[in-house]
Amino acid sequence: MSLDGFIAGPQGEVDWIVPDPTYDFAALWNRFDTLIMGRRTYEVALMRFNPIEQLGKKVFVASTSLDPLQHPAATIIRGGVAEAVSSIKAQPGKDVWLMGGSMLFRSLVDADLVDRIEVTVIPAMLGSGVPLVPAGSRCPLHLEECKSYPSGVITLKYSIERSGSPG
Repeated sequence: MSLDGFIAGPQGEVDWIVPDPTYDFAALWNRFDTLIMGRRTYEVALMRFNPIEQLGKKVFVASTSLDPLQHPAATIIRGGVAEAVSSIKAQPGKDVWLMGGSMLFRSLVDADLVDRIEVTVIPAMLGSGVPLVPAGSRCPLHLEECKSYPSGVITLKYSIERSGSPG
C-alpha cells in the first residue's frame, strides 16, 4: 500500500508500486498454493499472466460479473464468499493468499476468516484511490514483524487478536 493507505490509484493504477530488489519475493510466493482475489485484481493478474495457469497456483476469484465459462483456469465464486473461503482454508496444503481486493479483504476480516495481515508499505503518497481497508468492524492486531528495505519499502506482519489469544 502507499504510505497514505491506498492499494491502487483512483483509476486502479499500480504503476507507483516499485519492487525492492532485495525483497525475497520467491520465498513469499512459495508459501502459498492457493490465491484468492477480487475481480479487478484478477483482471490485472491476467494482463501479466495470461494464461493464468502460469501462476502455478489454484486461483479463486470473488466476482458476480465474470462468466465462469470464460475463465476455466480460475474458480469463480459468485456468492457465499465467506463460506467458500472457509471451505478453501479447510483444505490441506500451504497457506492461502488473499492477493487483492479491499472490499473482499474487509468482508473476510469481518467474517473472522483472516489469520494474518502482511502489508508492504511503498514510499509514495497517492492522495486518493482504493483504500487498503474500507470501513468495517474493529479488528485488534498484534505486530509480529517489521522489516525495512534499502528502497524505503517496509513490510509489516500482523496476527489477528481474537478473544483469548495472546498479544
